[in-house]
Amino acid sequence: MTRILLAPDKFKGSLTAVEVADALRAGLVSADPSLDIVTLPVADGGDGTVDAAVAAGWQSVAVSCEGPTGLPVDTAYARRGTSAVVELASAVGLELLDTLDPLGASTFGLGTVIAHAVDGGAEHIVLGLGGSASTDGGAGMLQALGARILDADGNDVGRGGGALRGAVRLDTSAMWRPRMQLACDVDNPLLGPTGAAAVYGPQKGAGPQELLCLEHAMRQWSHVVRSAIGRDLSGVAGSGAAGGTGFGALAVLGADIRPGIATMLDLIEFHRHLASADLVVTGEGSLDEQSLHGKAPIGVAAAARTAGVPVFTVSGRRTVAADRLREYGIVDSYTLADLEPDPAASMRDAAALLSRVGEFIALSATISEGVS
Repeated sequence: MTRILLAPDKFKGSLTAVEVADALRAGLVSADPSLDIVTLPVADGGDGTVDAAVAAGWQSVAVSCEGPTGLPVDTAYARRGTSAVVELASAVGLELLDTLDPLGASTFGLGTVIAHAVDGGAEHIVLGLGGSASTDGGAGMLQALGARILDADGNDVGRGGGALRGAVRLDTSAMWRPRMQLACDVDNPLLGPTGAAAVYGPQKGAGPQELLCLEHAMRQWSHVVRSAIGRDLSGVAGSGAAGGTGFGALAVLGADIRPGIATMLDLIEFHRHLASADLVVTGEGSLDEQSLHGKAPIGVAAAARTAGVPVFTVSGRRTVAADRLREYGIVDSYTLADLEPDPAASMRDAAALLSRVGEFIALSATISEGVS
């Protein structure tokens, strides 16, 4: 019996990773009921990270927090034993905002979610960084965990990156310090032309003057943190991730940092399922040049290639040549665009199209040639 491991990421703007896997499964089983299908949706640390953990058997824990601009948000984290998976995007993410607030948006709500997990018994937090709405250097997250960031008069500074221009002292004496691992796919430092403000600030609505303000604020924040901990981590790769949230976690909480997809594959025990698989099917909405730099499908393909298991990809569209994909162990690739060239219709009907792709995969002679 052929065992197929379905490990797709989300099709952004269309289907979650779970929905992608379900649609592919429906098509595969429809064409060949004898197939043994294992669904294991993946994520790379951004939105969908908690859903992937829950799909792999982790418990979903609902929690409410402040969104990036203080409005209430209902979100969840995943828990198993004394570990928890927390996703920045679902708590204080950019997509939660109707109106951008580059100076005032904060990660305070993220800290609330982490605190809830720790209060519930979590001793180890895996934090998926990605999709941040703020550039506050992780200050809001730390404030929610009990840190005090004080101005020259001894008053707590306000929320958001802009307020950090007035910060002069960090008091962590009453702060919770969970053991933390960051799932992160960027290597930007906190400051400078490749830093948090310069690179990602425009995506969050920052114009030229606001970018200068945020850069100044991040520089002041780095000085404050350096005075508190005795060392400067603002240049560490990944410290600029998620508007500098990486910096706050690395410098103040002593977090470790690791590529997002590698972290997730461990969390969902991908390698255990891979050991008995004959074929892996992975993918994402757009398989492009950016995908080749640490995105989920390439991480899945790399793991499968090491295990000697062939990989197919499925995507809404693909702009990478098949020859390049084969370098990563991907032996065949399917796109929804081949079935429906209109992008709007493809996104609207993605589930039905994916089911048809599943049928093609099941009936493809490549399976019998590539797996045995």
